[in-house]
Amino acid sequence: MLTLARIAEDPTVLTRHLDSRDGVPLVFRPLTRTDAESLAGFLAGLSSETRGFSTFDGYDLAAAEELCAAIARYDKLRLVLEGEAPAGIVGLLEFSLALTQGDVERYRKAGVHLDEETDCRFGLTLADAHQGQGLATLAFPLVCEVARRLGKRRIILWGGVLADNPRAIRFYEKNGFQWVGPFTGPDGRTALDMILDIVPPPAGTPPSPR
Repeated sequence: MLTLARIAEDPTVLTRHLDSRDGVPLVFRPLTRTDAESLAGFLAGLSSETRGFSTFDGYDLAAAEELCAAIARYDKLRLVLEGEAPAGIVGLLEFSLALTQGDVERYRKAGVHLDEETDCRFGLTLADAHQGQGLATLAFPLVCEVARRLGKRRIILWGGVLADNPRAIRFYEKNGFQWVGPFTGPDGRTALDMILDIVPPPAGTPPSPR
């Protein structure tokens, strides 16, 4: 089973090469400590609409440096989709291997027992110019591969998916996520909890609720 330390030491264990549907080569790989400037460009270029759907602590070089400095220090694994120069980073994919108490309680009330041994959180942000081009669908099998190699059986959405983001909801439904239920976030916006079984559960386990 892979560990965050092993990935940081050798990012090639999760590096894959992809071709977009337009034939443009992309690299799917872990974020590295040398990515700060490219990541800063990605964050700074996000529109206000995209920032509303994917919130970060900042959108400048300082925020990017903080994300790069956090590699293998906490429970987070961040990967990027990188295009050819000058495109640089065009997508940021985030895993959290820890669950919040809020996650656990919300899912418990919906009849789903979360466990840090088997479950992880996931979030995805694409650069505005690369949204709607099938990049997320192209990369998603690799997302599931990463989760499996980290020893996880299920993926939940990091902070849920906002109810007023129908394109994201359709994407997650298309890729097998099941509805768990709505909740109100700290900002007062309605979001939906969704879960994906990436490894078949043991026989006799009831399915996750829709």
